[in-house]
Amino acid sequence: MTLTPPAYGDRSLADVVPSVARALGVELDGHPVGFELPPAPSYVVFLVDGMGAELLTRYSHAAPYLSSLVAGGATGTAGVPSTTATSLTSLGTGLVPGAHGLVGFTARIPGTDRLLNHLWWDKDVDPLEWQPHPTALGRLAHAGVNVTSVNKRDFDGSGLTVASQRGATYVGADRVGERIAATVAASADQPSLTYVYDSDLDWTGHKFGVASTQWLQQLAMVDAEAEQLREALPSSTRLLVVADHGMVDSPREARVDVDEVDGMRDGVALLGGEARFRHLYCAAGAVPDVVATWRDVLGERATVLTREDATARGWFGTVAPGVRPRLGDVMVACHGDTAVMSSRDFAYEDTLVGLHGSLTSTEMLIPILVG
Repeated sequence: MTLTPPAYGDRSLADVVPSVARALGVELDGHPVGFELPPAPSYVVFLVDGMGAELLTRYSHAAPYLSSLVAGGATGTAGVPSTTATSLTSLGTGLVPGAHGLVGFTARIPGTDRLLNHLWWDKDVDPLEWQPHPTALGRLAHAGVNVTSVNKRDFDGSGLTVASQRGATYVGADRVGERIAATVAASADQPSLTYVYDSDLDWTGHKFGVASTQWLQQLAMVDAEAEQLREALPSSTRLLVVADHGMVDSPREARVDVDEVDGMRDGVALLGGEARFRHLYCAAGAVPDVVATWRDVLGERATVLTREDATARGWFGTVAPGVRPRLGDVMVACHGDTAVMSSRDFAYEDTLVGLHGSLTSTEMLIPILVG
């Protein structure tokens, strides 16, 4: 199985805001060149959760407006793992996962036997300590650019929002019409960057799958939203459409439950990550046996690596010392439509149809579309 490596420093989500900053005439020191965007006095970055580049191509008939931009657009990558919390933080901070530290859907809180769920967070974990670096959005605002985040009201002040977007002015908007109106108002200032987020496609894919009628209908609604947003914005404002990851449907027969297979729990003190990308936190001295067991059970269905091997491959970019213990001692990246479940620890995951997190091209490749 060929895995798709992250394009850090070139066309990854961490390169989006620095690239937009350059197009606005502002350089964010310490960031690589990234990709070129046309100069403009204001930019709107519209992130569609779950709209991978391969899915957009496969179902182009359901998204005629966005598909019309593909020919002139580019393809970028998510970071590793290809999951929402990691991706949104890379976008907002301009940092690779090994630097910002949100290294999965769930990850171990160092020195404990607990996991931090990066979407739901934990009131005992200060997001300013968990992710202490200034965000790229905040640095851009400090440089004199009007930076606004348009997102659901429920996300205002959440741990993930503070970790990934602090420094931007937050505008709560739950409905499509509200989002478009708020985005148009915010982008009227120059220079400006307005970030707007839509999570509905991802939710639909998780619940019904990306091969479902429901998902195709939701993609059509996202397409209409993007087109309406473009029409509502002045011609001088550029619209940049990206995604945080793609998604694959995992049928029941492709799933492995670690609680039903003898030996898979042996030596694993804590099971983290998510179904397509597991972090295995091992008992002392157990790593070689865990690697051998999981490779034997999963075979060609997954890549099983030690933390050292995964970081050597550059999966997380340069890993900060404080982030290192959040990574599993062993990591499991699923191939094809395989998913590694736990009926004991992650029962809800087994109710989902569409999943993401691994390094397949369907999950990793994202559109970078300029309208």
